Amino acid sequence: MDGWYGNACHNFTLTPGSVKLYAFDSDSQGGWAAAPGSSIPTNDYGSYASTWGEFDFGSTVNSAWSGFDVSAIQAQNADLTVQGMKICSAHGSSTCSSLTSGAEIVAEAYTSDKASVGGIGGNLSPGPVRLAVTIDYSG
Repeated sequence: MDGWYGNACHNFTLTPGSVKLYAFDSDSQGGWAAAPGSSIPTNDYGSYASTWGEFDFGSTVNSAWSGFDVSAIQAQNADLTVQGMKICSAHGSSTCSSLTSGAEIVAEAYTSDKASVGGIGGNLSPGPVRLAVTIDYSG
């Protein structure tokens, strides 16, 4: 779990309108951070502190269910800018998790006041998962 402390496995820059594709095996968990510029902001402890997306695909401990969500918890706790992000299931479901810049509009996403709440975001029954992510989402 040291990936949030400057040990990202992959860094890249997205230009407006660009698309990146990634594939993961079943029973994979992970996440990504997104922010404008060439680096991800960090908090006083060195942890990435931006808007992020996270996922759990075909989880063995959850009877092969999958889940995903957008989170602004770390950015808000560090008093940093919350960037908009939207994640939607693009395979057999229209389930989404999103928030706009500054977390002005929040839908099935984590904010600091909901850090201890479970089950927010997309919860998908067993089977293939395809997610579509919009960075800098504005509603």
